[in-house]
Amino acid sequence: MTDRTASPRLLFVSTYPPTRCGIATFTESLVQSLRELRGGTSDNGVVRLLSGWEVAGHAAAEVVAEPRVESAGWVGRIATWSNGFDLLWIQHEFGIFGPDDGLAVVDLCSMSPLPIATTLHTVAAAPTPRQRQIVEALGTASELLVVMSEQAANRLLEVYDITAEKVHVVPHGARVMPRRLSAVEAGRRPTVVNWGLVGPGKGLEWGIRAMDRLQHLEPPPQLIIRGTTHPNVKRREGEQYRDHLSDLVRSLDLEGTVTIVDGYMSPSELERLVRNADLALLPYDSSEQVTSGVLVDVIAAGLPVVATRFPHAVELLATGAGLVVPQRDEEAMASALERLLTHPVELRAAAEEARRVGQRHAWPRVAAAYERLARVVVMSDNTSVA
Repeated sequence: MTDRTASPRLLFVSTYPPTRCGIATFTESLVQSLRELRGGTSDNGVVRLLSGWEVAGHAAAEVVAEPRVESAGWVGRIATWSNGFDLLWIQHEFGIFGPDDGLAVVDLCSMSPLPIATTLHTVAAAPTPRQRQIVEALGTASELLVVMSEQAANRLLEVYDITAEKVHVVPHGARVMPRRLSAVEAGRRPTVVNWGLVGPGKGLEWGIRAMDRLQHLEPPPQLIIRGTTHPNVKRREGEQYRDHLSDLVRSLDLEGTVTIVDGYMSPSELERLVRNADLALLPYDSSEQVTSGVLVDVIAAGLPVVATRFPHAVELLATGAGLVVPQRDEEAMASALERLLTHPVELRAAAEEARRVGQRHAWPRVAAAYERLARVVVMSDNTSVA
C-alpha cells in the first residue's frame, strides 16, 4: 500500500486548459511538474471551473469534474469529487468561483471532507468587505496559504486577519528557456517583446509611445506584442482595446516598428519569441500587482526587463535584472530602454542577473516546494486523526 504522506494525492480547484487564463496555465504547469517529480505518475486531479461561455468535455484526463460556477449548488458535490484524494488545493482568484467575488468558495471550504491548502494569486491592498471576508475565510479554513512574493506575504499579514504561521512564500513557476546572443552584441536590430493576455490595464499604449521616442537610435528597436485578448475582456468589450492599440501604431507611423500579433502562444512559440528578443517591456498600469506570471517567465528566460513600479517587479528587479519606471510614463520607459540598449555591458549584466534570479522559479523547484508542503499537511492530518 502506498504511503499517502510520501506522495499525497492532490485535488486542485482552479480554471484549467483549454481555458486560456493565467490561473489555468499556472495550474496545468504545476500538475505537469508534479507528475514529472513523481516519475510520471498522474495521481493528482483537477476540478476545472467553468464560466457560462466555456465548453466542457475537452479537458485533460486529470480533470475529474467541470462545474459551471454560475449554477446553484455546485459546491455541494465536492465530497463526491474528493473521493480518493488526500488534500484539496484551491487556486484562488476573485471572480473564477462565480458571482459576488466568488463567494461560493467559502461554502466550498465548509463542505470539503479533505484538509485544504490555498494559493492566493491576488492579495488586494484595499479589499472590499466581501473580498476581505473571502480571504479571511480561506485563511481560517486552510492549513496553509501560499503566496508568490514577499510583497504579497507582507500585504496579507498587514491588511488581513491571517495567522502568520500559515503563510508560505513559494515563487511563481516558470520554464527556463534558452537565449541566443543579443542583437546589441550581434549587430542585429534590437527586439523588445511583451506577451500575455491583452486588455485595458496592460499599459501597452504607453509602451508604443515609448517606442516612438526611440526612433533616433541606429538601428531603432522594434516592439513585438504577442497575445490574445483576455476572454473576459473580449466578452464584455470585444476587441476595442486591441483596435485602439492598432490605431495608435498607425497614427504614430510605427507600422515598421511595432507588431501586434493576436493568438495564444504555444510553449515552442514562446521559446522562439524569447530566443530572438533582447529586452522585455511590462508597462502595466497597476501599482498593486503582487504576482505576475509573465514577469517570472521573462526573468527565467534571462531577459532583462523594463517594468513599471508594481510590487512584484520592484521585488524581482531589485538586484539588477532590469529597470523599474513609473506607471503611465512613456518618457521614463523610453529612457530606460535606451539606457540598456546603448550600454551592452549593463544589458549583459542584467541578463546574467535575470538568469540567476530565474533559477529560483524553475518549475521543478516550485513543484518540489508544493510537494513538501502537501506532505506536511497530510502528515499532520493523519496524525490528528490517529
